[in-house]
Amino acid sequence: MHKFHFVVRLLTAGIFMGLLFGGCAVWHRFFAEKEKTPAELMSEGLRNMERGYYEDAANAFQKIKDRYPYSRFAVKAELNLADSLYKRELYDEAFDSYGEFERLHPKNSNIPYVIYQRGICNFNQVDTIDRDQSHTLKAKDEFERIAKRFPKSDYAHMARMKTRKCYEELAEHELYVGKFYYKMGKYRAAMGRYRYILENYPDLGQYHEALEGLRKCEQEIAREQEKH
Repeated sequence: MHKFHFVVRLLTAGIFMGLLFGGCAVWHRFFAEKEKTPAELMSEGLRNMERGYYEDAANAFQKIKDRYPYSRFAVKAELNLADSLYKRELYDEAFDSYGEFERLHPKNSNIPYVIYQRGICNFNQVDTIDRDQSHTLKAKDEFERIAKRFPKSDYAHMARMKTRKCYEELAEHELYVGKFYYKMGKYRAAMGRYRYILENYPDLGQYHEALEGLRKCEQEIAREQEKH
């Protein structure tokens, strides 16, 4: 009897060791999740986008790019990936992703949308007028690019309105800096800002303020010269 129990324990230990060393392969063979097709991944990604699960959506689109780069879903996955980054407000990453799409597919019918989105990625990061306006400039450049390349597209019309808003922000920034220099008594530096507004933003509301600021600077400089 003791010999029988010993044999049973030995066989049990052998089976356990077999499962321990070969279990991963057995589990993978019988229980591993079946790899999803590009169509299934696309459906999953779009479904997550609709639900607002943008990170999960991005993962699905990324898998299509990585696993099925030559499938009929690959190009759409690239654009959807950029959109999912934009939805997460990862604007710099989305800007680069849209740019990659444009470089890879310059003749794609979605290029007007792509350029517009690149502009919006920067437009959404425009800071207050007392801060650096690099995002405003980048947004303006993208919006103007649409109007030039695709003047009849729906995005060109929206881009023109956004372009004017960018110009207004830039003019406000220049006016703010001009007033700052004026208060500091740096009249020539202030004049440079006011003149820049008059030369580059003549049809915006800041024109008259800049003209008045320029007149005041000239008066202050004249007074300083009289003292000497």
